[in-house]
Amino acid sequence: MEYKNYLEYYGVSKAEADKRCEEIFQTLFYGTEDERIYHPFGDDMGFMEDTGNIDARTEGMSYGMMMCVQMDKKEEFDRIWKWAKTFMYLEEGKNAGYFAWSCKPDGTKNSWGAAPDGEEYFAMDLILAGNRWGNGEGIFNYHAQAKQLMHDMIAKGRNGVPGRAMFDPDNHYIRFIVEVDYSDPSYHLPHFYELYAKYANDEDKEFYIEAAKASREYWKKCCHPKTGLSAEYAEYDGSPYMIERYGRHDWYYSDAYRTMINIALDSVWFGASDWAKEDAAKFLTFFNARKEDGTWDKIFEIDGTLVDQKVLHPVAVIASNASAAVLQPELAKEWVELFLKNGLRDGNRRYYDNCLYFFVYLMLSGNYRMY
Repeated sequence: MEYKNYLEYYGVSKAEADKRCEEIFQTLFYGTEDERIYHPFGDDMGFMEDTGNIDARTEGMSYGMMMCVQMDKKEEFDRIWKWAKTFMYLEEGKNAGYFAWSCKPDGTKNSWGAAPDGEEYFAMDLILAGNRWGNGEGIFNYHAQAKQLMHDMIAKGRNGVPGRAMFDPDNHYIRFIVEVDYSDPSYHLPHFYELYAKYANDEDKEFYIEAAKASREYWKKCCHPKTGLSAEYAEYDGSPYMIERYGRHDWYYSDAYRTMINIALDSVWFGASDWAKEDAAKFLTFFNARKEDGTWDKIFEIDGTLVDQKVLHPVAVIASNASAAVLQPELAKEWVELFLKNGLRDGNRRYYDNCLYFFVYLMLSGNYRMY
């Protein structure tokens, strides 16, 4: 498969883009204490820090592994994976086979619950690692580890297996957390599930084929027909989840910035649907108007109603908007220019913003690949 450098449309050559990817990686992994989010741990482990919450989360750990496999950084990949398996992996109880979603920097668990977006990325990371570097032994037999995890994510609750599956067994939607029956649109990764179906155990393949189809249809339910925005959490019918869970999540806010990025990457890997192009056009038209009136960095309800509060992650907003360039390059022009000009974020909230920034830069430069 040929991967396009979308940044060439905006004047960035492939050589320049590749160089910038390496610079971003070095900053996030080996920059100053005010820049990096990766920390070596002991002789052979390492973790990604959520700098706003001073913990290590499966979200960030799995993001770090994806960065490493895309950038061909096997040592750092293995260090992060060993830390996750050593400190986060749950060997007993109803969530056995999953990973504790948050740990202190010393490895102590903050929770015995799991957040499915971490497991989703872990499985994809391991598949790509096995393809790029080959499989080793034990926890470094990447494909064997991926197969077990992909099985555990859907096997609980059936055939006498205790606990609850991360995917709803009936509609094939990924749950927000295993204990609930609603979802998070930004957790839906049909482009991952397509590859899961190729590498999963034979008995699990059909489930993931159906999950890929279901997630693409779920996006259509969740993204507003006028603005293209999705909520952070959503009911199975696609409507915003209205019950407050540690605050509001029915609006377009932090988690939701990933939805357009996922739609864009699905389009890069498996082709852009007419719906994806249309949604990106609505999404960018909305944000272009917000850039013009100066409210782009405010919170919005998904119908476009302004909530007069500043966003927590402005760089992530810019990155999300720039990601739509793979679908609507001209409409995204102002956002890609701002994305390239502003660069990475510093300060204690840099973790989430810079993870999304790097993923979008990898995608736009043609370096977010299926190995």
